[in-house]
Amino acid sequence: MRHPLSPLALLLLVSSVTQAVSSVTQSAGHGKSVVLLDPQWVRVLRDDNVTLTCQGDYPPGANSTHWYHNGTRISNQASSYLIQAARVEDSGKYQCQTGLSTLSDSVRLEVHTTWLVLQTSKWVFQKGELIRLRCHSWKNKPVYKVTYIQNCKPQRFFHKNSEFHIPEATLNHNGSYYCRGLIGYNNKSSGTADIIVQDPTAPPSIISPFPPWHQIALCLVVGLLFTVDTGLYFFVQRDLRRSMVAKKEYNFKWSQDQEK
Repeated sequence: MRHPLSPLALLLLVSSVTQAVSSVTQSAGHGKSVVLLDPQWVRVLRDDNVTLTCQGDYPPGANSTHWYHNGTRISNQASSYLIQAARVEDSGKYQCQTGLSTLSDSVRLEVHTTWLVLQTSKWVFQKGELIRLRCHSWKNKPVYKVTYIQNCKPQRFFHKNSEFHIPEATLNHNGSYYCRGLIGYNNKSSGTADIIVQDPTAPPSIISPFPPWHQIALCLVVGLLFTVDTGLYFFVQRDLRRSMVAKKEYNFKWSQDQEK
């Protein structure tokens, strides 16, 4: 006659089975699933297309994938999930899980409805990593006189839109970034993106959520100078056109006078 296991023995048995399963999974090389974005940017504009791909291990003959948006499972079961003509409702955290891999870390996607957005491939960087920033316009309209700003200080200027690369991130690259430029004759600015650079060897520090007053004043001055500079640019362009027209009229009149 078999005796029922005591609660303690049952607990030990369950624990040993769990450890064995975990050991087998680790030895097989199964880890977390990973969500990848294509294009890689975590900030996009309305009507952009984004493809999310789940990387992980699958059982033989089965490639079903579980996708989650803000914790809620969505119907897609393919290894890739296409967001076509993105909407604000598509913003949020995405996770996936394959048959032999555990649930992935979440990837936060933001969909904006402005003319410009400052794009970054992720929110948190490690010291020494490459930071890529892109000033992206709605429906890829041409953008000129592009300035990238960090904590209200201009960092890079391009006559024609281009990516801004920081080859090796340091703690000095922590902060709030945005970009601005000309779309047609209109000044446009993106919203801000907060970039965090971590150094595992550095002691933790407390960062104030509010910029000091001198940075706020600097932001206002930089914005004013940009507006004045743009006004002068168009003023000079207009005067140059007028001068060219006047010169042509003078040459035509002079030619007529010579013929008389």
